[in-house]
Amino acid sequence: MAGKVLSLLPPLLLAAAGLAGLLLLCVPTRDVQEPPSLKYGIVLDAGSSHTSMFVYKWPADKENDTGIVGQHSSCDVKGGGISSYADDPPGAGRSLVECLEQALQDVPKESHAGTPLYLGATAGMRLLNLTSPEVTASVLEAVTQTLTKYPFDFRGARILSGQDEGVFGWVTANYLLENFIKYGWVGRWFRPRKGTLGALDLGGASTQITFETASPVEDPANEVQLRLYGQRYRVYTHSFLCYGRDQVLQRLLASALQTHNFHPCWPRNYSTQVLLRDVYQSPCTEAQRPRTVNSSSSVTLRGTSNPALCRALVLGLFNFSSCPFSRCSFNGVFQPPVPAHFIAFSAFYYIVDFLRTEMRLPVTTLQQLDTAVETLCNQTWAELQARAPTQRARLADYCAGATFVQQLLSRGYGFDERAFRSVAFQKKAADTSVGWALGYMLNLTNLIPADPPGLRKGTHFSSWVVLLLLFAAILLAALVLLGRQVRSAKSLGAI
Repeated sequence: MAGKVLSLLPPLLLAAAGLAGLLLLCVPTRDVQEPPSLKYGIVLDAGSSHTSMFVYKWPADKENDTGIVGQHSSCDVKGGGISSYADDPPGAGRSLVECLEQALQDVPKESHAGTPLYLGATAGMRLLNLTSPEVTASVLEAVTQTLTKYPFDFRGARILSGQDEGVFGWVTANYLLENFIKYGWVGRWFRPRKGTLGALDLGGASTQITFETASPVEDPANEVQLRLYGQRYRVYTHSFLCYGRDQVLQRLLASALQTHNFHPCWPRNYSTQVLLRDVYQSPCTEAQRPRTVNSSSSVTLRGTSNPALCRALVLGLFNFSSCPFSRCSFNGVFQPPVPAHFIAFSAFYYIVDFLRTEMRLPVTTLQQLDTAVETLCNQTWAELQARAPTQRARLADYCAGATFVQQLLSRGYGFDERAFRSVAFQKKAADTSVGWALGYMLNLTNLIPADPPGLRKGTHFSSWVVLLLLFAAILLAALVLLGRQVRSAKSLGAI
């Protein structure tokens, strides 16, 4: 009898499996395609010091999902930023050719015509536009002529505002880290409880601070309202023109010439010829320009490795004397209290990374950062070269840059020890460079919808629940029946 019971097991399981298969066929489904083809997008980040090209890709059938768009490849354009071609506008267009040729290889030929191509220029071109609008237009026309020669879907070259640069950088970081919305294992979208993080960007000519705030924004110029995936965000943002790394170095150089005739931020035993025309050609140093100066002349300037004087020189860049609002960062600009979590990228990352890797100093706390900057600024030229022999081009300026970062975060933006500990200095998230470029493309291609997305599973979630419950019931019934038959067989055997 036991043998007969065991012989019933295969047909029973087959019947259950067959029923489950029948239910799968009956469940209403959505169209589930074969592995999707990819779509591509290209953004040229025309910064003040250089231009970078980013090629992005995403599955063609998931255009409104989050965490889907990622970096496919990148290319750094040789030479300076397009604003450096003020005397040779056609050269700005020619400078992009090598990277555009790479894009032809990186994007499959059949996708060329459908690949959007954007060029966004930032603070370098904003400064050029202040002094020479006609030259600015000529540079943009030159790059446009080059970009339209390629088979991509070119959608324009424009100058971003400082607000755009800050907000799009914030969108990029939070999109890549899936802070806006996340896809759960149960097949539903949900908003992560961790919330968003702030974004700190330090470019060549400007710096941006952007974060979500629940506090009232007293200056309407600093507030942006966003609706992403059905959620509203009140975002504070401000861009400080002339406070990017390169312009800060120029302003400190002008101050050093005026005040000391030596440079306290440069390492001891370092000296170089300084062409006065280069110091005062920027609108950022115009106020420091002497009344009489021979622009073609040059002076020899030496470094002294003096951290205290360097700090005083840097603090001279900030004005804390007046604030027309309830609270300010500096220069009379309103700023709410900074929240708990930030990501700092661009030159913020490179400067802090130098302290960590080349100087081998901890910078987890503000006190450690202050100590690291002090140590760096006490180095002689020979000691610095021994520590970082491959970084000679920028080596003399690291003390000034690090001092500026330390004072900007602590005194300028008001980061205390608690807030600073939660600042992540990094250049990538999810294998994609953090910056305004991705957020810019997501916005212009509508890859982030205003409304919440629907479910993305092959079948409706409720159908999956019903199917799983039925399958569990079938399996339980089969086991109960099998158990009864086994007990019955044992009873007959005992008789």
